[in-house]
Amino acid sequence: MTRNPRGDLVRAPHQLAASLSADEFTSVFRGHPGGVAVITADPGTGPVALTATSVTSVSAEPPLLVFSLSSRSSAAAAISASDSVVVHLLDEHDIDLARLGATSGVDRFADTTAWARLATGEPVFPGVRAWVRCAIVNRMEAGGSTVIMALALQHHLTREAGSADGGGALVYHNRTWHRLGEHSTLS
Repeated sequence: MTRNPRGDLVRAPHQLAASLSADEFTSVFRGHPGGVAVITADPGTGPVALTATSVTSVSAEPPLLVFSLSSRSSAAAAISASDSVVVHLLDEHDIDLARLGATSGVDRFADTTAWARLATGEPVFPGVRAWVRCAIVNRMEAGGSTVIMALALQHHLTREAGSADGGGALVYHNRTWHRLGEHSTLS
């Protein structure tokens, strides 16, 4: 046992029991739905994008969010090297963008009418439900991924969640896309 910076007793990693296999871990989380986002950046080598289900808010003051990047993603190195990103929070109207960001080997920016650059240079898909421009404030290597913490700097809201023009939330569950809405509400 060792003490962390707060003085709490913690086990050293080598003292932990054997972990789950990758297949076991994946099967457990396959049943845990995640909201769908597309993350874009341009570290100076051209725009990149990927679809992620790991985005979550951490703090409202200061406004922080986190997400993770698998090292297997072709966009991971470029996003990790960027100083800023745009996190696009998607609803059912944005399913085509979610699929595009999740497809390997395609030019995600080939349709120049679908995206633009912010005045600060980041690529943005302006028609999504909402986007947040963020400064990357911390990176942490975690297994085969990088966990990114980002400070929200600017946002745009096209459709309010639950509004008449808004779509149902887009989630990924058990290897498929789903829409949340009134039909899925439990009382």
